[in-house]
Amino acid sequence: MGYYYGWFDPTYILVIIGMIIGLIASANVKGTFNRYSKVRSMGGMTGAQVAKRVLESQGIYDVEIRHVSGSLTDHYDPRNKTVNLSDTVYGSTSVAAAGVAAHECGHAVQHNVGYAPLSIRSALVPVVNFGANISWPLIIIGLFIRSEFGYYVILAGVILFSFAVLFQLVTLPVEFNASHRALEILGDTRILGEDELKYTRKVLMAAAMTYVAALASSILQFLRVILIANSRKR
Repeated sequence: MGYYYGWFDPTYILVIIGMIIGLIASANVKGTFNRYSKVRSMGGMTGAQVAKRVLESQGIYDVEIRHVSGSLTDHYDPRNKTVNLSDTVYGSTSVAAAGVAAHECGHAVQHNVGYAPLSIRSALVPVVNFGANISWPLIIIGLFIRSEFGYYVILAGVILFSFAVLFQLVTLPVEFNASHRALEILGDTRILGEDELKYTRKVLMAAAMTYVAALASSILQFLRVILIANSRKR
């Protein structure tokens, strides 16, 4: 196995790079959110009120707004049509909370209009979950099989892992589009003023960069498994 020297696997460098990229993106979104969570919106609407207003402005009345625990655990669940807002968003009147709430409602709007990338991402979820659980076990097992069959076991793991990369790739337009819709609706409904939208845009852009970082990390991991597979083939 050409890429292994003693107990050291140099392909771990790719994992470390991915982790660093992810940590930087995570720190940036937390710092940006914390900064603008201290800026109260002129309208004084809570995140929950913003979500309700955004949904109603788009003629959506069958989506429930829920309060969930945690910080930045906000998400839209298409399975039961719920916008779930975290402790730092649900009752907050900040421009940051308004942006996050509107962003999650942006996903509800996507679902309502049948936005194709969202449908594709939802369809990929079970495949990605299965692949995440079995890809690395297959790769590890394949490394211990000395025959040519071992290479094909590793290759099966690589193929399953590739769905994770595809999922992250499809996620990008979904997230950027949701933010675009959010900012547009916040402006059209005058929930936020022009100056406030500038702050909210920074929060949503920082959040979007975490998905870019996740894609970069997935690509680096994918490159790593390809290197491992090629090393085994030789």
